[in-house]
Amino acid sequence: MALYHFHATQIKRSAGQSAIASAAYRSGEKLFSEYYGEVSDYTRKGGVSHSEILLSPHAPLEYADRQTLWNAVEKAERHPQAQLAYSFDIALQNEFSLEENIDLARQFLLEQFVSRGMICDFSVHLPDKEDGGIANPHFHVMCPIRPLKENGKWDAKQHRVYVLDENGNRIRDEAGNYVFNAVPTTDWSRPETLEEWRKAWADLCNARFEEKGLSCRIDHRSYERQGIEQLPTVHEGPAVRQMEARGIRTDKGDLNRWIRATNSMLRSIRQKISGLMAWLTEAKEKLTAAQSLDLAQALAAYYSVRNAGAYSQKAKVGNLKRYTEDFAFLESKGILTIDQLHEFVSAMSDKVFDLNGSTKEKATQMKKLKDLIRLVEDYTRLKPIVDAIPAKGGFGKKQEKYKAEHDSEIRQFYAVKRKLDNAGLPGKKLTPKQWQAELERLMEQYAAETAELKPIYADLKKLRDIQYKVDSALHDQQRRGHQRKQEVEH
Repeated sequence: MALYHFHATQIKRSAGQSAIASAAYRSGEKLFSEYYGEVSDYTRKGGVSHSEILLSPHAPLEYADRQTLWNAVEKAERHPQAQLAYSFDIALQNEFSLEENIDLARQFLLEQFVSRGMICDFSVHLPDKEDGGIANPHFHVMCPIRPLKENGKWDAKQHRVYVLDENGNRIRDEAGNYVFNAVPTTDWSRPETLEEWRKAWADLCNARFEEKGLSCRIDHRSYERQGIEQLPTVHEGPAVRQMEARGIRTDKGDLNRWIRATNSMLRSIRQKISGLMAWLTEAKEKLTAAQSLDLAQALAAYYSVRNAGAYSQKAKVGNLKRYTEDFAFLESKGILTIDQLHEFVSAMSDKVFDLNGSTKEKATQMKKLKDLIRLVEDYTRLKPIVDAIPAKGGFGKKQEKYKAEHDSEIRQFYAVKRKLDNAGLPGKKLTPKQWQAELERLMEQYAAETAELKPIYADLKKLRDIQYKVDSALHDQQRRGHQRKQEVEH
C-alpha cells in the first residue's frame, strides 16, 4: 500500500537537543561533540540501511564528513537556545526496492534542497520486523538552518530591513533605536516552501509508480483538503509500532484500530448512499411528472415474477415471506414511494455527514489529551532528576559529573517542558486526572456516535437489496411493454 508521510521539525538547543547526537542517531554512527565534549554512540542501533551527505555547491569538501559538518554547525551557533538544523522524516514506498528508494530520495534532495544551497545529511531506515522495527521504510534528513556564502563561510540566518518614513529615512522607536524587521536570508522556513516540497515528493513518487505500471498513488494534502470525509489516524511512532509488532496492545494502537474500523464503515455507507442516489435520479427521469413509483407494488411485481419461475410450493412460501419482510421494513420507515425513499436517503446522508464531523473532532481531542497525559507523566518522572542537579560550587566538577550521568534524562525533561509550555500550560497546575476523565468521556461519546453508524449501515444494506428488486421489476415492466408495442406494430 502506497504511503505518504512528510514531517518537518527543527533541532534546537532550547529543546535539549544536539546536532551531533541527532546525526549520530539517524546515521547509526559514533560521533564526538566538541560543543558538549561528549560522545554519542549509536553503532549498535539496527535498521540503518544507507546514509550519505549531499553537499551544496559552496560547501567545503570536509563537510562530507558527518562529524566535521555538525561540529562546524554547533560552533557557528553560539546562542544557548539556538536553532541548529531542519529535520525531515519522510516515508518511502514498499512498492520500490531499497535501491530504488535510495535513488528516489537522493533525486528529491538534489532537486529540491541542494539546488537551494542546502547541505543534506540523509539516512534510510529499514529495520527488521522481527527486531521490533517499523513496517514502513523511511528516511531522515538533517539540513543546517544557517546558509553558506559563496566563499564557504556560514552566512547570517536573517538580516535587518529598516522601517522608513515617507521621505525614505529610518524611523526610531521611543528608546531612540532604529526600527527594523528581521527577514530570513532564505525561503527554507516558509510554509509555502514546505508545501512545495511536500507536493514535489508526492509527484516524484507518483511518476515512479506510473513508470512501473502501478495504479497506486499518494497525495500530499490532508483528507480534508482532498475532500475525503475520513478520520485521520494518530501517528504512532517507532516505540508504539515496536510494541504492537511484539503483540503488546497500546492506547494509540487501539485508537487507530477503532478509527480504521469507523473509516471502513463510513466508506461502505457512503458507497451505498451514492449508489442509491444515482439509482433514484435515474428512476425519477424514467417516470413522468404525474407518476410516483409505488415501491410496494414494484416489490409485489418482482416476487410475482419470482413465483412464476418457482419450482415448489416451499419456494413460493419463501418468496411471500421475503416480500412481507421487505414491505414491513419500508412501512416501518415510512417509505412507500420513490420520493419518500429519496427523502429518507438524503436525511441519512446528512446524519452521516454530521456524525463524521463530530467523530473527527473527538478523535483530534482524544489525541491531544493522550499526548498531554504522556507529557505530564514524563515531566513528573524526570523533574526530580533535574531538581537533584548539584549547585555549581568550587570547580563545578560534581555538577558536571551528575549532568554527564543523567544527560539523556535532563535533555528529555527540557524537551517535555517546552512542549508543555507551548501547549499553553505554563504556570498552571497540571491536572492529568482531569484530562484522563475528559478522555474517558470523549471515548464514551465516540463509541456512542460510531454505534449510531451500525443501524444506518444495516438500513442502507436493506435498501440496496430492495433497490435491486424494484429495479428488476421496472426493467421487466419495460421489457413487457416493449414486447407489446412490437406485437401491435406487427
